[in-house]
Amino acid sequence: MTGVLVLAGTPIGDPADAPPRLSTELAAADIVAAEDTRRLRRLAATLEVTPAGRIVSYFEGNESARTPELVEALAGGARVLLVTDAGMPSVSDPGYRLVAACVERDITVTAVPGPSAVLTALALSGLPVDRFCFEGFLPRKQGERLSRLREVAADRRTLVYFESTHRIAEALAAMAEVFGPDRRAAVCRELTKTYEEVRRGALGDLAEWSRDGVRGEITVVVEGAGEPSPEELDDAELARRVAARESAGEPRKAAIASVAGEAGVPKRRVFDAVVAAKRA
Repeated sequence: MTGVLVLAGTPIGDPADAPPRLSTELAAADIVAAEDTRRLRRLAATLEVTPAGRIVSYFEGNESARTPELVEALAGGARVLLVTDAGMPSVSDPGYRLVAACVERDITVTAVPGPSAVLTALALSGLPVDRFCFEGFLPRKQGERLSRLREVAADRRTLVYFESTHRIAEALAAMAEVFGPDRRAAVCRELTKTYEEVRRGALGDLAEWSRDGVRGEITVVVEGAGEPSPEELDDAELARRVAARESAGEPRKAAIASVAGEAGVPKRRVFDAVVAAKRA
């Protein structure tokens, strides 16, 4: 029989937030794959549990090379526990490659739910949470960063980003430029830790505030775009929306119908806008 891959959430700050099942899995796993083995050992000591299995590193630098090794262990019947430094594996952390490889080999994958910076920040932001989109980390280069933001500038869902303390000022300035300085947002840092802070306000104000430096682990939540009236949508915007849907794999005919329905305009107008954009 093949083994089981267990993805386990770890605390994003306060060790007391560790799910009870994490201790059970640490004690039972044949192999514990950790993003940082030293942090894993400290967490295990805090939880007063001794991992019974072999502890190996599994981080961005060795993820590709170590995945086949772990898959073979799983194929041989091992129970492998995957943990990252904070939150859930695969969510802007190592794990996707291993999960995909297990799915391909028909190896069972399960999870121990745990703390999530994405959901915690959403809940604390004060912004709508009925629909949201997690965008991960923005590109480091300014041109690529602006391009990525423009892709979702008209998205009506609440947007969630991770950002580093070294780039948060640049990221907020770029958001204010693309989304507009009046778009509401919340900068959540050091969630569940001693110096937790949630700063809410307009993007322009938050960009100004961040210039003096923001420390800690940071999650940014940004309000979705308001839906413009049909009169405010020009043909270039209609064509852009169709192109974005096509890039995501939607057939052009269906994309045109979707955009027309969302914007409240005739499909013929959207079709003509697409044709004009292609000619231009």
